[in-house]
Amino acid sequence: MPDLNKLIDEFEARKSPLELLTISALDKYDVRVYVKRDDLIDPYLSGNKWRKLNLNLVEAIRLAKATILTFGGAYSNHIYAVAAAGRQFGLKTIGIIRGEAPREYGATLRFADECNMELHFLSRSDYRAKIIPKDIDQSTCYILPEGGTNCLGIKGCERIVTEVKEQLPDDTKVDYWCTSSGTGGTASGIISALKNDSEALIFSALKGDFLKSDIQKLLGNCVAKKYSNWQLITDYHFGGYAKFKPELIEFINYFKATTDIPLDPIYTGKMFYGILDLLEKGFFKKGSTIVIVHTGGLQGVAGYNERKGIRIEV
Repeated sequence: MPDLNKLIDEFEARKSPLELLTISALDKYDVRVYVKRDDLIDPYLSGNKWRKLNLNLVEAIRLAKATILTFGGAYSNHIYAVAAAGRQFGLKTIGIIRGEAPREYGATLRFADECNMELHFLSRSDYRAKIIPKDIDQSTCYILPEGGTNCLGIKGCERIVTEVKEQLPDDTKVDYWCTSSGTGGTASGIISALKNDSEALIFSALKGDFLKSDIQKLLGNCVAKKYSNWQLITDYHFGGYAKFKPELIEFINYFKATTDIPLDPIYTGKMFYGILDLLEKGFFKKGSTIVIVHTGGLQGVAGYNERKGIRIEV
């Protein structure tokens, strides 16, 4: 079992840089855009998955739970991150995977297997019910929800705002905070940390607006407060979760070539596309400062390229 105090110190030291985005495409909009590069926290354990995990790992060790059990799909960023955390910090990990075991593992499951994550595959109906196989001793496990979204995960995401405020030039007032969202945990942490100061724009990776009620429930359950300084942006899902159109792939590769910032096609690519489109439409007031949170997710690009037969540069 890792030493708890040493682990906390290491977690506190893991911070990501804040970069001013300087591309000619922004010149005509009269805005300053910063990117919080959480994708650079760690090669294997980065982005919002790290933010959601760190306090949960501390809690697991405090409770003397040497096994982390969690849920996800075969290409889940969360499964990848938990497997990486187990390897880095000497914890056993168990992944409950949605669907039948594939004949060949994709990039995510190959990595999880290399990290010695114990993989169990459930039918979709059993997975929806979150049935844990009977041969697993749950008393030894710290159980994390799918995506790592729980109250400790939300609290971990609050640190994004704290770090950015420490990194910004003196007296810089942020007008807009932008993040992509799948389960609402990262968004809830940012909204909570802002405390109605500045506006949060949440770019949904999913079709529909149900994420709005999910975020409201998370804030109610974990923060016990209501905030009005945020809105859900639902116009840039490109057909739904993990769906894409050729113009999205073209944009991601153009953005990487122009800025040297890699994006993924499920979350961050859609958000950055949406932000530039909203700039063109005059959504952001002139003279404003925008912070974009890069939530990582880049590990999933290899598997996405495999499945879709496309080429995204990372």
